[in-house]
Amino acid sequence: MSGFTNTDVPDQSGKTFLVTGANTGIGFEIASTLAARRARVLLACRDEVKAQAAISRIRLKTPEANLAFLPLDLADLASVRNAAKLAEREPRIDVLINNAGVQGPKLKHTAQGFELTFGVNHLGCFALTALMLPKLTETSGSRVVVTSSGLHRGAKIEWDDLNAEKDYKWMPRYAASKLANLLFIFELDRRLRVARIPVTAVACHPGLAGTNLARDSWWGNVVMSLIGLFFNTPAQGAWGALQAATGQIKSGGYYGPTKTSELRGPSGECTPSQDARNPHLARRLWEVSVQLTGIDAGLPANS
Repeated sequence: MSGFTNTDVPDQSGKTFLVTGANTGIGFEIASTLAARRARVLLACRDEVKAQAAISRIRLKTPEANLAFLPLDLADLASVRNAAKLAEREPRIDVLINNAGVQGPKLKHTAQGFELTFGVNHLGCFALTALMLPKLTETSGSRVVVTSSGLHRGAKIEWDDLNAEKDYKWMPRYAASKLANLLFIFELDRRLRVARIPVTAVACHPGLAGTNLARDSWWGNVVMSLIGLFFNTPAQGAWGALQAATGQIKSGGYYGPTKTSELRGPSGECTPSQDARNPHLARRLWEVSVQLTGIDAGLPANS
């Protein structure tokens, strides 16, 4: 379906969604819309105070909203493991929406010493998804959604410098993490099919959306404010993820804005770059990710 917006999200009664980074920006809008459609939503966030504030904001619009805080710091694999264990206690998980992401002008590292952008945006996402697969497999029609970005086009993964020990440039590192998101979800789709596991793997992107992703940079905040005026607001940026999570889509698809070179507007099927569809790069990334995280979903590769 093309032209998908939040108004196209069907009733989600009885379903449970886990949304990472749900306390702000696009993640908050995803959680808010799903709650309004009667879903149970787990807000997976680092900061409980901010998560509870987001829950209160959602309940102002939807008093009966079924919401819960799930502690998750994607920059710490121990926290990722704990979050997955807590989520396993839920009667069901229908959709895992990997929305959270970071970027910033200063080089930082995760608890395990990985460069932060790659560590959070890809390795944390990879680890959480692998750990959640057994739970997702319990529910018919379950999905894994990973949020990428149009910036993946032209991006290059620095295989010999994943931890930015030689060089760190803010935007190229972020773009590379978004390419990694697509390589991961397409490889996940292939491996799920080989294993005949009925979980749908799908990617999305928000277009050019004005969020607080650049909150560590004052000029980045100014730019994001202008983007929200002329392109997508966070609510509009959520349409791709909402379509991927609840709409009629195909496994291994990529959904997001369809207007102005996929920068704005209602969601529909989009076109990933040639590199993003490269199975050799995807397999290499998968193997590196297992090695770095020590977490293996146990899914067979294509022969």
